[in-house]
Amino acid sequence: MSKEFDGYIKVVIDIEKMILAGGAERHFDLEQKLLEEGSIQKNLWGSGIDLETRQIDYNSMINLRPRENNPSIDILS
Repeated sequence: MSKEFDGYIKVVIDIEKMILAGGAERHFDLEQKLLEEGSIQKNLWGSGIDLETRQIDYNSMINLRPRENNPSIDILS
């Protein structure tokens, strides 16, 4: 994945099932794949990994959930 995505890999994690999907252009695509496989939306959170700096960020449009007390693209809680 690191070669195809130039050192940065988007991932979506199902925090209930403890599974991770990675390597798509958009978090949304990974989210949809996990939903197709039986995950529940409220358990899915987007993140990314910079392989050069080894930094993990916790921001994605799929994290924007004001109804679930997360009014940001970053995971706040």
